[in-house]
Amino acid sequence: MNQNSSQTINYDLEKFVREKPLLTVNPKKKNGLILIKKYYAEFAGPGAIVGGTFDNDLVRVIPVGKLSLLEPKNFSERQKSYLIRRQWVKLTQKITDNPYPHERAQIILNQFEHWFDTQTTENLSDETFALLVGVLPDTIRKVRDLVNRF
Repeated sequence: MNQNSSQTINYDLEKFVREKPLLTVNPKKKNGLILIKKYYAEFAGPGAIVGGTFDNDLVRVIPVGKLSLLEPKNFSERQKSYLIRRQWVKLTQKITDNPYPHERAQIILNQFEHWFDTQTTENLSDETFALLVGVLPDTIRKVRDLVNRF
């Protein structure tokens, strides 16, 4: 399944992720999903599992990169995808453990530019990044403005 970012597609993507029991973000492509929940967001990058009971509380889904989702073929693939999802959560947790909001904002922006590219990162909203690392959207905006000055 390949998707581009837009409101209509996001709605269909949310429905698709909820209806399918489990899907894996294609581990061979630079892509992923930002899973917006009620009070926070998670990034499910390449190789991570999405759907099922993990994501029954989705509010919104944002595709990142050229999204490609696969159905795991067997238990072993599902298990590996669970472990990879956990690694993505742990990586985000390491960023949020930083006590300084401006540093958390800078780190998540740098990570997304590293994982994807500047254009992809710029297309994602301040609110989305804020939900990923527990800062105010204004903090993300200030860090972006500071970086754009130099």
